[in-house]
Amino acid sequence: MAAGAATLAGLTPDVYARLEAASAEVEEALRFAADDTGVPVRINRVGSMLTVFFQDGEVRDLDSAKRSDTERFGKWHRGLLEEGVYWPPSQFEAAFVSAAHTPEDIDKTRDAAVKAFAAL
Repeated sequence: MAAGAATLAGLTPDVYARLEAASAEVEEALRFAADDTGVPVRINRVGSMLTVFFQDGEVRDLDSAKRSDTERFGKWHRGLLEEGVYWPPSQFEAAFVSAAHTPEDIDKTRDAAVKAFAAL
């Protein structure tokens, strides 16, 4: 219980602001990398959670999510792994940016995503 209380005490408005900024940076980097390589994606993000769907349309529910190109996602995911970035293995899972992620981690994710999108 003490660990939980300490964690909650550490979640200050500054921490949430840094999480929002970092996850927005990841979203922007992924969107830029996809656009730059012509790969159609939809990125849904709420706070520090985000998911990359390989499709043009909006993703609002399971039916629209199922229209995504999961095979292409799998190739992209493997490309990230080859660069040392551990993204959730299913297109139907969310990635989380945490307070432990550094600017260098975000740069590494961006660089890996650029390579992985370019390889598709």
